Amino acid sequence: MASFLADLAARPAPRYTSYPTAAEFGPSVGAAAQGEALAAVAPGTPVALYVHVPYCQAICWYCGCNTGPAGKPERQARYLDTLKREAGMVAARMRGRVVSIHFGGGSPNALRAKDLAALIGFLRTTFDSVERPEIAVELDPRFFDAAYAAALAAAGVTRACLGVQTFAADVQQRIGRIQPYWRVAEVVRGLRYAGIRHLTFDLMYGLPGQGPDDVAGTIEQAVGLHPDRIAMFGYAHMPALLPRQRAIDAAALPDTAARFAQSELARVMLIERGYDAIGFDHYARPADSLSQAAARGVLRRNFQGFTDEPGGAVIGLGASAISQYDGLLVQNEKHEQNYRARIEGGMLAGCRGIARGADERMRGDAIERLLCDGRVDLAEVAGRHGRPAAAFATALPQIDGLAARALLDRDGWAIAMTEAGRPYVRLAAAAFDAWRDGSAGRFSQAV
Repeated sequence: MASFLADLAARPAPRYTSYPTAAEFGPSVGAAAQGEALAAVAPGTPVALYVHVPYCQAICWYCGCNTGPAGKPERQARYLDTLKREAGMVAARMRGRVVSIHFGGGSPNALRAKDLAALIGFLRTTFDSVERPEIAVELDPRFFDAAYAAALAAAGVTRACLGVQTFAADVQQRIGRIQPYWRVAEVVRGLRYAGIRHLTFDLMYGLPGQGPDDVAGTIEQAVGLHPDRIAMFGYAHMPALLPRQRAIDAAALPDTAARFAQSELARVMLIERGYDAIGFDHYARPADSLSQAAARGVLRRNFQGFTDEPGGAVIGLGASAISQYDGLLVQNEKHEQNYRARIEGGMLAGCRGIARGADERMRGDAIERLLCDGRVDLAEVAGRHGRPAAAFATALPQIDGLAARALLDRDGWAIAMTEAGRPYVRLAAAAFDAWRDGSAGRFSQAV
């Protein structure tokens, strides 16, 4: 079993959905660099599209996403028109081939079903794509029905990602998201009847008033609906950065030890029920492509979390969407009105980001392999980037400090997390982060 170490479990650390992290983004990178990166994507390179829908029918108190009330249909129509214009500008500059499209938010089903289906069709015809790209849509089950499921299936959607969080009624009250089990079960039946059979559930631990029985009960009910994948996220309470979280009673939050126990309980239960542990917070059935990618050592990590997508570019469309290229990370304008003004002015929407030089790419490679595989050979990583293993020498004091506590094993330049140290993998990854100075900053605790 993993070990609870209070000083480490409470220590802040990035989730490393990119390296450098978004905390390092700045205004020196913008539309010009974004255009150059698009043009540099080689013909045939596999590309993943991420499409951001910044609306929800109801705003949940815990949420850290860039989203707001759905508003009037006219507002959504303007946003979709702008999104299509941006897609046309990007497609004209990019020669890669789209292999997947992921719609996130917000809640994409805050849009009318016919509008989301039309957007899917537009993207499939505007971009060069494989015949049947994986198309995944994040859904709020509270505002979804069988007719919507049929429209998505007809548009080619292959995976639905349901925001479940918890089935405990008391906890739902405390986070402002009332969503009974029967409602989610009804949505699952509707999706499968329509032909969308690949399902992902997002669950959470560390919520206000949440106890081990709540976590266990939610997992039992979730597993009973047979999703292919389950993501088990730890709630990050940062009300100074996310004002909507001020509605949550901080005094009711589980302490660090309770959070740790909830995370470990979820891991044990899901593995016992036939799921493979993927990275530090995902679980998948052995037949699922995510589990198979992990078994082959080709699991990846990007702004969507752990993924089996190939290692080409990730191109973000929409307000606040982030694009990821080998040498560049760039984020679109966050505010909807400013985003629209940039696109209507004929500019790409990128307004902040960071260039990834040789050192950043090497360190990002090491971080990704450690998070995805639980181990990394630093000499091998350095060699792939034309560098000596000694380029990682400055990380060794922190690594050896974790090794002294039996949280990882180091054999020369080879590092492997132990079972005791598995929950602290983000802290091990931070050893390779040249930007971190040990301050809390904007990051959540490690476990």
